Amino acid sequence: MTGEKREHWDEVYCTKSADSVSWYQPTPGPSLRAIDELQLPVTASLIDVGGGASSLVDRLVERGWSDLTVLDIAAPALEVAKARLRDEAARIAWVVADVTSWQPDRHYDVWHDRAVFHFLTEPEQRLAYRRALETGTAPGSGVIVATFAPDGPERCSGLPVQRYDAVALAIEFSSTFALQRDWREEHTTPGGGRQSFQWCVFRRR
Repeated sequence: MTGEKREHWDEVYCTKSADSVSWYQPTPGPSLRAIDELQLPVTASLIDVGGGASSLVDRLVERGWSDLTVLDIAAPALEVAKARLRDEAARIAWVVADVTSWQPDRHYDVWHDRAVFHFLTEPEQRLAYRRALETGTAPGSGVIVATFAPDGPERCSGLPVQRYDAVALAIEFSSTFALQRDWREEHTTPGGGRQSFQWCVFRRR
């Protein structure tokens, strides 16, 4: 299954420019606001799960963050980000992996996921994700998760998604993480479409 998913996402990034995919943001404003909610120093560690070609890592480097990891199943997506960052790319840890089969070898102060979790439509996939999340965090770690809201798209990039409101997301993570704040975002795609997102910020107990 991981191989099929990797082939799918590799093809997406090999056939489309990074600024033409529906999830593209010129500026990752919601992610930065969510990170600010945690009130952490720039010396904190952060992993961007499914970060791909997102410019979030660029903005964090500009802010002085020094312990950054970007994980994505699609190597071509990470190559786009590396090329954009040039010399700064050497300061980032880049991980090509499917988060549901990945075993973190350290703890992160911040786990950021914009639009990976909603692709996990099977219970066993979500369980595997939570295992990675719990392995990669410690008490006090902040977790930021954004998914399509109940009135958001039912599919993305040709794949079905699971939509959530704040209550449903909180239930998914309730065994280990406490919900701190939640809000909705209306994302505008490069094509001018509108997508409703649900954002949640959690703290690990």
